[in-house]
This record gives sequence, structure tokens and C-alpha cells, in this order.
Amino acid sequence: MDTTNAETHAPVITLSEAAMKEVRRLINVQGLTEGGLRLGVKGGGCSGLSYTINFDEKIGPHDQIHDFDGVKVIVDAKSAIYLQGTQLDFQKDLMGGNFKFVNPNADKTCGCGESFSA
Repeated sequence: MDTTNAETHAPVITLSEAAMKEVRRLINVQGLTEGGLRLGVKGGGCSGLSYTINFDEKIGPHDQIHDFDGVKVIVDAKSAIYLQGTQLDFQKDLMGGNFKFVNPNADKTCGCGESFSA
């Protein structure tokens, strides 16, 4: 595991096999060669904090980077506090599929699963 700008202990976040497979697929579809999947937290949403997920080619000096079998995950220092121990999963259903954050730090989550309070 590449621990550039990261702590030497367990990564802030982990990815399920399904999430890794979907992220790899999206990277190939978009033709990305730099950066990685940026996961974060921002203020807002019905429970107070919202998850953010996007691809980012820029890595800042305070970002933590974790490499999961070639899938780079970038987490900024502020978001790392709220995401510690979280697993990113990907679930398919009849309507398509979506990423799901399984966060042990969330005291309360909303019905849509996209926001939480800690």
C-alpha cells in the first residue's frame, strides 16, 4: 500500500471489492491517468454533514493517499477525522447502482444515506 502523505497505520477508509471494481471501471471509462478517487465530507445535507465523492487529478499537501491494488483514494485531513474507519461500498439494484458509505462514526444518518451527523 502506498502511504504517501498518510499515516503508517490502517487507512482512513477502505473499499469493498464491489467498490474497487466500480471505481476501476469508471477510471477506464473516463480515461483518467493521474490522481484518484477523492472522498470527503462537507457541511450540509439533512443530517448536518454530507459525503462527497469525485475524481480529482490534484493532490494537496495535506491530503492522505491510500492505494488499494492500483485504486488511489484521496482524503483531505479535515474529512479524515469524520471518515476514520469508513468503508466505501457499491451496490447495484434495478435502478442502476450507487456508492454507499458505511461509517462507524455516524451518530445519525438520513434516509437517503448521503448525509450524517457525528
